Amino acid sequence: MADIIQLLPDAIANQIAAGEVVQRPASVVKELMENAIDAGSTRIQLIVKDSGSSLIQVIDNGCGMSETDARMSFERHATSKIKKTNDLFAIRTMGFRGEALASIAAIAQVEMRTRRKIDELGIRLLVEGSEVKIQEPCQYNQSGTSIAVKNIFFNTPARRSFLKSRSVEMKHIIDEFQRISLANPDVFFSLHHNNTEVYHFQPGNLRQRVISILGNNSNKKLIPLHEDTDVLKISGFVGKPEFARKTRGDQFFFINKRFIKSPYLNHAILGAYENLLPADTFPLYIIFIDVDPKTIDINVHPTKQEIKFDDERLVYNYLKVAARHALGQAIPTLDFDQEISFTTRPMRPLEQQKNPDTPIRFYSESKQDNKKEVLKPRKPKDEKQQLGSWEELYAIMQAETDDQGGNDQNQEATLTLESSWSDDPQEVSASPGKAEEKVYKAPYQIHNRYIVSQIKSGFLLIDQEAAHERILYEQYLAILQQQKSTTQHQLFPQTFDLAPADALLFEDLIPQMATLGFDIKSLGNAAFAVNGVPSEMVNNKIKTADLFENLIEQYKNNLKLDLGLFENMAQSLAKSASIKRGESLELEVMKELIDRLFACQVPFKSPSGKNCFLTFELDELTKRFGH
Repeated sequence: MADIIQLLPDAIANQIAAGEVVQRPASVVKELMENAIDAGSTRIQLIVKDSGSSLIQVIDNGCGMSETDARMSFERHATSKIKKTNDLFAIRTMGFRGEALASIAAIAQVEMRTRRKIDELGIRLLVEGSEVKIQEPCQYNQSGTSIAVKNIFFNTPARRSFLKSRSVEMKHIIDEFQRISLANPDVFFSLHHNNTEVYHFQPGNLRQRVISILGNNSNKKLIPLHEDTDVLKISGFVGKPEFARKTRGDQFFFINKRFIKSPYLNHAILGAYENLLPADTFPLYIIFIDVDPKTIDINVHPTKQEIKFDDERLVYNYLKVAARHALGQAIPTLDFDQEISFTTRPMRPLEQQKNPDTPIRFYSESKQDNKKEVLKPRKPKDEKQQLGSWEELYAIMQAETDDQGGNDQNQEATLTLESSWSDDPQEVSASPGKAEEKVYKAPYQIHNRYIVSQIKSGFLLIDQEAAHERILYEQYLAILQQQKSTTQHQLFPQTFDLAPADALLFEDLIPQMATLGFDIKSLGNAAFAVNGVPSEMVNNKIKTADLFENLIEQYKNNLKLDLGLFENMAQSLAKSASIKRGESLELEVMKELIDRLFACQVPFKSPSGKNCFLTFELDELTKRFGH
């Protein structure tokens, strides 16, 4: 039998390697810009056309390459970053694998122009599908390197078909550009897309770079963070708790200036914000950790965004303490020593201002003469009398309740009426000596999060946020599919600004937003005006800027699920505009929400898969109580 194992041709091997290194145009941007940083550049320009599908060009003023180095750079495992095994444990450069240019050249048409300061002429190389087409001297008027990557995935059409829309791919490119720009605030960066300058960052300090990327409003949100120890150095910024957002947005970790993703370290930051953040919100942070390269391993994944620490728990603790220290300096310390006794009622403010030593007074309003009489409890003379003073206080409060309460029976009847709402409106409660009255079993809210609704077999516990998401999702999806909606125009248009990366994505969503009933115009420079909203959202309390920021964040998250455009839009907007946990609801609102939920096609689950309600059977409750 003939031998069947053979070596793969270099072209195929390079394409397989490219599948790990080059996943989308943003991967090319990352590799080329990191190479420019490693070359010692102080000025880097990124030029993109058609969201990277037609052209990705990076121009730097780094050290440049000789003719031999330029040719070798396109070979697999050819690198200037490491020479021996021990170098893997002392990596300070961004790249070191020697796979990037070879992988890029395997799936695109690449043109390189480079010149060293000591050379009079530069070198031009044209590589297509791993094959060198042209290698010749050229006139290059500056030292450094220019690499233009054209027609990505031209020879692998199946890979090209997996690319997302241009706005989505551009969003990923901007993400990579921002990360590298944040890590190197002393370097000039610019980004041009389709002959339009999107970013222009002058060299400066970290705060200036953060404000340039996140916007001028971010300056007031930043709390400096700094911790210098023998093991590591931590610097950067954390966000003030009051500016936390409902969605994960601007969160950056850098290890030795390399952007990483680490749920473990993220947990340390959230631990520092314990009891400071509103429910279901996430803080802003840009944190740099400098450690000895020998104590980390970055050779975990080709993207180099995962990392391993020798002592991960130590880094976790240092990071948590540093963040807490920064937050503690920025937030006024609360006075926990002053105790307000629950056995006393607050005195009148004017009396307290005039005389802080005014004795505590209890006010009781009599129904008969509508006069307020002051009841002064005696000061206990000894410890025994002090321990028994609660009986006197109870008597005072009870007398006060009797005066204010009026007819207790009427109060009881009112409570019964408000807390009962039956499926059968003819249900009657009768008592001896009382006239019959109709009693409706109305739903009621607990903890401003859940709605309790009684049914014949027990009761339902409804998650108000998940239920409203389901209602809005089906409503918006029907509008998008039927393209029928009404717009309520506003007398005074509302304006809002977005980050440039989000603005590009949002512009592509404006036609779909118009289908839903939004009248939105782009004002340029990432600014937008809302001239009208859907009629059903006129009384919505959510701010326009918050609505669209949340919409974009949810839309980006849903892209990972590969939802259709209509489903993505409907789900994203429903998540942004739904009633949130913590909102107090009126009785009529709760009734309407319940009715609309069970009119939905799928009332059981929210669009994100959460339960909209739970059913509790009366028989089950009886068993639990042991009856």
